[in-house]
Amino acid sequence: MDYSNEPPHSALLTVQAQQPFNAEPAAAVLVEEFDESTYAITVIGGERGEAKFTMHDLKNNFARAEVVAVLQCAGIRRKEMDAIKKVHGVPWSDGVIANCKWAGVLLCDILKHVGVRGNSHICFSSYATLCEDDEYYGASIPVDKAMTKDNNVLLAYEMNGDSLSPDHGAPLRVVAPGFLGARWVKWVDTIIISSTESLNYYQQKDYKILPSTVDSKAAASLLWSKFPSMTTLPLNSVVASVTFMSPSQIHVKGYAIPGSPFANVAAVEISVDHGLTWATTKITYQEGKWSWTLWEAELDNVSVTGIVFSRAIDTAGNIQPKEGQWNLRGVAYNGWGVRSW
Repeated sequence: MDYSNEPPHSALLTVQAQQPFNAEPAAAVLVEEFDESTYAITVIGGERGEAKFTMHDLKNNFARAEVVAVLQCAGIRRKEMDAIKKVHGVPWSDGVIANCKWAGVLLCDILKHVGVRGNSHICFSSYATLCEDDEYYGASIPVDKAMTKDNNVLLAYEMNGDSLSPDHGAPLRVVAPGFLGARWVKWVDTIIISSTESLNYYQQKDYKILPSTVDSKAAASLLWSKFPSMTTLPLNSVVASVTFMSPSQIHVKGYAIPGSPFANVAAVEISVDHGLTWATTKITYQEGKWSWTLWEAELDNVSVTGIVFSRAIDTAGNIQPKEGQWNLRGVAYNGWGVRSW
C-alpha cells in the first residue's frame, strides 16, 4: 500500500504507528480547557489596524447583549434524505438543533470599534482543534449581516444564563441567528475583515447545495466554486412525538423553524391522510424572530397505527414543501415532517 501521500499531522499527537498512521493525544490535553484570563480574540483588517480583545475587554468595555436563537446543523434530517438516495455525511436525524438564550457582545459593536469600510465579508477562524479537511476551522458571513444591529450577531460567552461550557464553544463563540450552524464558529480566536469569503474548506467546498444530478465526490469537486455558500436554512417542521391519549386519540408535538428573518412561522398543520386534509395545531412557544416554534395538537378517531405529517406556513405565505431537494451533502432537507405511530 502506498503511504507517500500521508497528510501532515499535529505535533501534539503521540505517534504509535507510521504505516498506516495511528496516533493519540496525551490524556492531559483531552481534559484541558481554555484559560479565560489569557484568552483573546484578534481582529484583522480594521481601519485602525490589528486589534486584540481579551475576555475582560469584551465583558467590561462593550455592552452586554442577549438573543434567543435556534442553532441547527445544515445536515438536520439528513437521514431522511439518505433514505431517498445515498448522500455523503453523518446520518443526522431531527435532533441536531437547540433553542437557547445567548449572551455576549454584539459583533457590530466590535467592528465599529475597529472600523469597517469597503469590505464585504467577516471571516471567523478557530485554531483550537484539529479539523478533518483543513488546518483550522473557518467560516464567514456577509458584512451586512454582521453590521446590522437587528441581526443580533454575537460573540457569545453565555448560554441560558450560564457561562459557555467548552463543548459549546467556551470561552467565546459566534452566534449568527438565522444562519446554519456551520457559521456559528466555536472557540473563535481570529476575525478577518475581508473582501472575499473565508477561503477555508468548510466555506468553499462544503455546506453548499449542489444540483441533484451531482451524485459523486468526483463530480462535486469540479463544481464547488460555481455554487454559493449556504447562509439560511429553509422553512421546516418536525413531528417530534405521537402519544396515545386514549385508544382513538393521539397527542402530537413538534417544532418548526423559519426560513427567513423576514417571515416567521405563522402556523403548523398536520395530516393523517397523506395531505388530503390538514388540521391546524396550537403554537405553544415562539420567542422572537430567531427562535424555533413549538406546536402541539390532539387528533380524534385515529386508527391503531398510522402516519402523521406536518408542514409549516410562514407569515409571507410560504408553505413547507412535500419533498425536499436531494443533494450530495444531504443538507437543507425540509420535506414534510413525518412520524409513524
